[in-house]
Amino acid sequence: MHNYNYLKIQKKVKFDKLDIKNKNSIQKIISKYKPEKIFYFAGQSSLTKSLKNQKETFQSHYNGTKNFLDVLKEKNLKIKFFKANSGYIFAPNKGKIDLNCKFSSNKNPYVKAQKETFKLLKKYRQFGLNLSSLVFMQVESPLRPNDFLIKKICLGAKNKDKITVGNINTFRDYSWITEVIKAIILSTKLPSKDFIISAGRKISGKEILTAAYKLNKLDFRKYYSVSKKFYRKNEDKILTGSIKNSSYLKKNFNFRFKIFGYSLVKKMYKSL
Repeated sequence: MHNYNYLKIQKKVKFDKLDIKNKNSIQKIISKYKPEKIFYFAGQSSLTKSLKNQKETFQSHYNGTKNFLDVLKEKNLKIKFFKANSGYIFAPNKGKIDLNCKFSSNKNPYVKAQKETFKLLKKYRQFGLNLSSLVFMQVESPLRPNDFLIKKICLGAKNKDKITVGNINTFRDYSWITEVIKAIILSTKLPSKDFIISAGRKISGKEILTAAYKLNKLDFRKYYSVSKKFYRKNEDKILTGSIKNSSYLKKNFNFRFKIFGYSLVKKMYKSL
């Protein structure tokens, strides 16, 4: 409830328990609310935690999604269904990712679960269902857990604390949550297909450290250390969405991402 209180929307949200492993439970809640859209944003979302919780990771993404799709198919429902997915399922082409990229060979359980779920939606779309995968790169928010990189760095900078990080020489594509939500809402107005939603701009860990500590007039080099335990195996140096991925937003809605890179770091810093 903390996040809802923080956003001051607790009175605008209705909570209802749902067992994603149980098709009857899914069918009952759909019959109860008769939604026009379903957003499946459930699922174990940590690459690191997925190594220890492989079964839970796969079930929470693939099995849960399949149960929803089976209900939609069996009942011939035209509800629009959106599944959150990860850019890590794709192998970058010169550091860039788009829907034409090949699938990643990454063996991480989270990546594997999301990859199979992406394929599942494509398969079920052939039955005439209104299904879309919403593929995200890094989505940043002050509601992120404190151990996520940008928030961790900004907290360190704001409190003048020394922090420990992993490889700071990799580049990633970070987007700000409010702009991502706007892009999601606009995407739901279009025919069902797969979308990659991100700013399409890269920034490195080193640049994030520099920017955050500079906001507090500090030299980041005095406030961080590197630990191999935070490194990821077979990590791509550059992993960012192609700027072309959001061209449909510009064309149809005159929308473009404005918060990325340094402005995103500053936004996070000032929100904490």
